[in-house]
Amino acid sequence: MRVATIDIGTNTVLLLIAERRADGALVALDERATITRLGEGVDVNRRLSAAAIARTEACLDAYAEVVGNLRAERIAVVGTSAMRDAAGGEELARHIQSAFGVAVRIVSGSEEARLTFRGALGGLDAAEHAELAVFDIGGGSTEVVFGRLGAGRPTVEYGASFDIGSVRLTERHVSHDPLTADEFGALSRAAREAFAAVPPLRSPHPPFGIAGTMTTLAAIELGLSPYDGARVHGHTMKRDELRRVVDRLARVDLDSRRRIAGMEPKRADVIVAGGCIALALLDHWNVNDVVISDRGVRWGLAAELAEEHGDPSIRNVFDSLPHTRGSR
Repeated sequence: MRVATIDIGTNTVLLLIAERRADGALVALDERATITRLGEGVDVNRRLSAAAIARTEACLDAYAEVVGNLRAERIAVVGTSAMRDAAGGEELARHIQSAFGVAVRIVSGSEEARLTFRGALGGLDAAEHAELAVFDIGGGSTEVVFGRLGAGRPTVEYGASFDIGSVRLTERHVSHDPLTADEFGALSRAAREAFAAVPPLRSPHPPFGIAGTMTTLAAIELGLSPYDGARVHGHTMKRDELRRVVDRLARVDLDSRRRIAGMEPKRADVIVAGGCIALALLDHWNVNDVVISDRGVRWGLAAELAEEHGDPSIRNVFDSLPHTRGSR
């Protein structure tokens, strides 16, 4: 079974084409990530801009060619925070239907959290039956999930989606280059306040951090140029080292930040806000380590797509849980 999944986020559009092998393993055939900044200005205007839609459509056209060339048997396209929160997505939805022959699915914050948890743990040494924590810092929202693995399959026990992400927080609080001490303080306070009600960790296993903010911060720590997902996936990053990297990025201007080894240049303007979100969670939990995952929603969606009928047991477990939305 060969599947293709596309995750349209506030900042980045991600593509995964994967194949379910005879032994049940899901193996990537192609992975791509393109920063289109679909959610640019959404926090203020509550509407997708024509320029952002055009950038995203161009990316999707390129992805459609890849999907066609690799002959994926099943395709799923999901939209997350920007498409949930903003008007004006009808044109983009029509384009997706035309390019891929499927309708885009706008996932709720709770469903995004569920897919995040399932996808993030693939290929990692995650303890079975222990409670595990996963967080996904996106451009517009951050998902926090607690769950367990049993026989390699997830059961989610808590999931919350908070309306703070690297793009959204930057647009709210940063207007100088380099950002000022007051702006850095505002980013940190906003993140701490957003996560004040997140439950404590009940397991000694360090949390898993996924998505572009965390993989970029890890790549900077490791000095990776070009990026190497195999070295990042499963890397354990110390909280003190994460703080040093974020402080270093906050002290320099945008042009200098773009030239740092490991930095994705298009992410440089929002990486400090993303780092403040990560630090707020680790400080809230008072943990010294975070394990970096190079996977996420697209992998969780691919696992479900490769199954005959999906996994209703996981869906039902998650849908019975309370869903928390952060204040705007």
